[in-house]
Amino acid sequence: AAAEDDAAAEDDAAAEDDAAVEEDEPIEVNVLVEAFDSNGDGTVTIGVAAAGPRDDNGYYQSLVNFAEEFSAANDFAPPIVSDNIGPAEAAQAISDLAQQGVDILMVGASEIAEPLADLTEQFPDIFWYCNCGAGFAELPGLAQATDWGAAIHYTAGVAMGAVLQDQGSTSAVFLGCCDINFEQEAYSATAFGLQSVDPSFTMEYVGTGDFQFDFDNAANATAALTNAQANGATLAYAYLGGALDPVGQLGADEGIAVFAAGPADVCDRDIPWTGGVVFDGGLYASQALRLIIDGELTEGSTYQFPTQAGLNGGVLCGASADAQALLDSAFGLLASFDEALYGELGAISGAAYGG
Repeated sequence: AAAEDDAAAEDDAAAEDDAAVEEDEPIEVNVLVEAFDSNGDGTVTIGVAAAGPRDDNGYYQSLVNFAEEFSAANDFAPPIVSDNIGPAEAAQAISDLAQQGVDILMVGASEIAEPLADLTEQFPDIFWYCNCGAGFAELPGLAQATDWGAAIHYTAGVAMGAVLQDQGSTSAVFLGCCDINFEQEAYSATAFGLQSVDPSFTMEYVGTGDFQFDFDNAANATAALTNAQANGATLAYAYLGGALDPVGQLGADEGIAVFAAGPADVCDRDIPWTGGVVFDGGLYASQALRLIIDGELTEGSTYQFPTQAGLNGGVLCGASADAQALLDSAFGLLASFDEALYGELGAISGAAYGG
């Protein structure tokens, strides 16, 4: 496992060494049809398999929004979306989706990717893409995009530490689900970044789910935020899905700084978020399609997105100059491939995934 940690760090470093994927001119429709039209109907139909609600205003919805906007922009049929898929029903739900004439099937999370070993063989004409986060076993029929959660959340922790410093406060809370391995990585890296700003800063993890992968329990999450505030927390990280907006709104009402997990447009929303931690499935998918067309991402391969400002990681909304400078320095340290930092982050990933 230690070797895997080193490999993850090296892969992230290699990805960061390349230029970030930039916005290009729209891909021509005929190029898209030639690349993806698997049933010869002259158009491209996208299927989306989401592990949570399609309207969570967060991580899950970002991929759905991309598929809808991309399809409309190219005069394709509306995407076919199956949401709230749990691991137990993933095989049936994704199989049902695959049988509805889709040309591209986008799987939004690694927790529902287990059936893909069989499904990619059963439906080989479909182009299978997984935004698999921390990664999933490579399969001949699957194109994957991943990122490095520890690096992303290190920058987020620095952003949160900068806010605590501006507040003159010391206590934060991480609202998650149920201590899943990728949550452990996110929490530990966030706390590490937070304490790199000031070692006296603290962050408590609080699970709000009633069952595994329950990131949507608004009642539990808002109650946890109220309790954390009563215990002195002045900042919360909502690592949530369907419960994201209720926590953000309560934080705004109660004067608590709240960071949102996932969406890239967090600073442009109605809820006045303090900041966000960007790992936007829609943004990743738009970049991945360009990589696929350019031949840089193929079925059977994995592309790891770099950790880079403007693509993912911590973001501050209306930050002070000092706070923004701290966040910029965190991205700069990652870009310099600082050996000590990469070692710490590799150890965090290793501990979370059984290293």
